[in-house]
Amino acid sequence: MFLSVLLIFVTVILGIGLFSFVENEAGFLVRVCGGYVLGSAFFSLMVFALSCFFGLSSASIIASLAILFLLVFVIKFLTTRVVFADFLTYFRATQFRVTDFIYYFSIAALLYFFFDRAMIEKDGAIFAGASQNLGDLPFHLGAIFSFTEGNNFPPENPSYAFAKFTYPFMADLVAACAVKFGAGARESMLIQNLALGFSLVVLLENFVRRLTGNSLAGKIAPLILLFNGGLGFILFFRDYLEDGRSFFEFIWNIQRDYTISDKMFRWGNSLITLFVTQRSLLFGMPITLIVFTKLWELFSREKTADGELASGKTNKLIAMFITGLLAGTLPLIHVHSLAVLFVVSAFLFFLRTRIWREWFAFGFGVCIIAIPELLWSLTGSATNLSKFIAWHPGWDSRDNNLLVFWFLNLGIFLPLLIIAIWIIYVRTSEATTVERNKLLAADRSKNLLLFYSPFLVCFIAPNLAKFAPWEWDNIKILIYWFVGSIPLVALLLAETFQKSISWKILAGACLIILTASGLVDIWRVVSRQVNYEVFNRDSVAISELIKSKTDPKALFLNTPTYNSPVVLSGRRSLMRYIGHLSSYGIDYEAREQDVKRLYEGTAIADTLLKSEGINYVLIGEQEMREQQVNENYFRKFPMVAETGGYRIYRVK
Repeated sequence: MFLSVLLIFVTVILGIGLFSFVENEAGFLVRVCGGYVLGSAFFSLMVFALSCFFGLSSASIIASLAILFLLVFVIKFLTTRVVFADFLTYFRATQFRVTDFIYYFSIAALLYFFFDRAMIEKDGAIFAGASQNLGDLPFHLGAIFSFTEGNNFPPENPSYAFAKFTYPFMADLVAACAVKFGAGARESMLIQNLALGFSLVVLLENFVRRLTGNSLAGKIAPLILLFNGGLGFILFFRDYLEDGRSFFEFIWNIQRDYTISDKMFRWGNSLITLFVTQRSLLFGMPITLIVFTKLWELFSREKTADGELASGKTNKLIAMFITGLLAGTLPLIHVHSLAVLFVVSAFLFFLRTRIWREWFAFGFGVCIIAIPELLWSLTGSATNLSKFIAWHPGWDSRDNNLLVFWFLNLGIFLPLLIIAIWIIYVRTSEATTVERNKLLAADRSKNLLLFYSPFLVCFIAPNLAKFAPWEWDNIKILIYWFVGSIPLVALLLAETFQKSISWKILAGACLIILTASGLVDIWRVVSRQVNYEVFNRDSVAISELIKSKTDPKALFLNTPTYNSPVVLSGRRSLMRYIGHLSSYGIDYEAREQDVKRLYEGTAIADTLLKSEGINYVLIGEQEMREQQVNENYFRKFPMVAETGGYRIYRVK
């Protein structure tokens, strides 16, 4: 764990230097968290580039950090900023209130206990402690170990051999760097998830505070994001009343999730269904929030008395250029975040064309990194892009009434959002006098509504069409509509709370209703009620034998499942879990038939082994259960390892 923390510390220090050019007036925590996110983004890009030529090693990791330092050094001389002196000044000037400490400490503690359950190692086996992480945990472990054990560069899809690894893998690459330095995979992911999760909270608070001008709204916003979950808490209390046990006994033995199910509830809680499972989103969203905040600054600033645009201490063009570079890293971090940024930026550009120089600097920065990354991803990919766009009204509402579906999944968030939009709209026409405060309030309200308008596209479009082979994956876009809407709802609650006691009670009740379902599901995780075995002791043992007895670049035949022991070895598989492959738009059916023929040991098995280039065949409990295995056929090959119910045959 120390090595993971050390790597994060170095990344933060270097990232702060770059972040100073983007947010020159940010507070201490915003600078630290923004620096970590920005530093991690550029660090991952440099590690990826160097590893493609020289492999992943301690030398390539240290060289990447050195290049990041050089980048800070060069940009410093292009501006008048005194980076670290400014940072120390802000640190000394920061006033830490007791309430702020309690707020941040509580959130950090919650995130720690939650992400601590992402991966559990116990008695030689590996478990998932979050209900929706059963299939995603082995996928991310497979990516990490493919980098550290298989030296998978340029990255090839470890779940589908010979195809380029186009899934956004940078979060796993950063975790792999810590593993390469000697940290465990569990500790590496835990520390990284905690750092990214806390950074997300701080950067969302900063974004909302900047948009609304209300500090309390900034504090409320992360609570809405982390604990969202609709009206599932009603079913929780119904189940409790029908159960017959005491409330204490019931909450320590909760049998299901209340924010997501197979039928009516499909939105889920962001921590349960998104941030612990989709590590790429956990990395991509803080980056996107940094860019959103900079775009708001660009969009909303006023003219000074002499007609010139008000500029901060940082050179505007360089700040926008660096912001563009940061956005440009998103194709390999979280490509859906880049798509959302494109929509938002395009709308805002046409609303503020008079500041075209800043827009050009931003766009130029994006293109420098994003275009090469996109070209690399699309060349040699097995993904069928035609599967990603199709008419599909209603998102994942299935046979449910769409209005009822959204009300149950979002709860009172939608009504509160409509009320907030109406109140803000009314304020845009309130300034009938020349009173300065009213004019400023009206202008901010107008800018806020205009800035929010492109986020509505992120709700409407996913409700009309699907932008992924699996329609539920539209949530990767819908979540940004939710994030863009949170400032308006948080502002409404904050202003309501700042009134009389009766209004305070109403605001508090609304916040409880907004977060109750999410609290139940999160409690189920942090109280250690979820324990799903992903890899048993024999799986872990055979994976160690694979690492010690086979070449790192070896190709394995195993049954297409999410938790094959090959995952933990870092070796490639001819094919793994079809649920993952189908969600990436890969046409896997022909290869799936080849896998069946190979295990059956048919007349063409020898030909298929040679044509596919398979080196080893794994036969274990899963293969015997899911395939018609003709093990007599494989006994003509040497057995190189055996433990528990697993056997490995070398066929090449």
